[in-house]
Amino acid sequence: MTTSDSPFRFFDLHVVRAERIGPGFVRVTFGGEDLASFVTDGRDQRLKLFFPHAGQDAPVVPVDAGDDWFTTWSAMDAHERGIMRTYTARDVRRDPDELDVDFAVHGDSGPASRWAGNAAPGQRLVAMGPRRTDNGGADFAPPRDAPWVLVAADESALPAVEGILRWLPEGPPAHVWISVAHDADRRELPARAGTNVRWFTRNGSGDPIPGAIAEADLPEGTPYAWIAGESSMVRAVRRNLVRDRGYDRKSVSFTGYWRRGATDDDLLVESLAGQEPYLPGKDD
Repeated sequence: MTTSDSPFRFFDLHVVRAERIGPGFVRVTFGGEDLASFVTDGRDQRLKLFFPHAGQDAPVVPVDAGDDWFTTWSAMDAHERGIMRTYTARDVRRDPDELDVDFAVHGDSGPASRWAGNAAPGQRLVAMGPRRTDNGGADFAPPRDAPWVLVAADESALPAVEGILRWLPEGPPAHVWISVAHDADRRELPARAGTNVRWFTRNGSGDPIPGAIAEADLPEGTPYAWIAGESSMVRAVRRNLVRDRGYDRKSVSFTGYWRRGATDDDLLVESLAGQEPYLPGKDD
């Protein structure tokens, strides 16, 4: 299921296993012959998953549309085309070929959350994923001369944070702030010497990360910063770094993975109005 010479292609997937790894997360492991050509650029590697509608055995996607797949998909009947969402490739393994994706679940709040909460072996999905490493689907790209690294994220970006920390080479120190809805969603993270991780639990209140970073005594020098999660948190942290602390805005990579009060479908409608591939709440 390829799309011309694009670095991305469609992959037929099926569920191998699914396990609840915390109150707010389900980890789904996918298999499939197509995964032999699935690669990642490490870090925060994005992919798109397509979910079936009720009564469909597999999602309907424009497999023969080539590079025009998004335009073709957008023109399809919304009640028939696969339901598209963006996720992070948490891990890819060989022998056998398997792909792990962590789903933040919130009951029946959306089709992806409902699907993940009921995922069972054999169920089918389709992914639009990378088939070569230089695919442009990862944003974390610190320059070699960055004196230190700053990472701020909520649980929606936790799989990306794990990928970043696995990828991060020895060198400049990394300071990481993460907020989750439940204490039990905290997990052991890969970290080399010089990585300092601070966890916060929201307990139904606002995200404490912007205030914590604003009050923090940060290291000297302009860091490379990567911020991802709920859009208002992302904006607040970026504002503190760029406006209040005077860091070069070019050293700050930021992405709103979701927006409080807006559903994924709301964000998708906004994206379709501009006819751009869907990245939830992408703040450019």
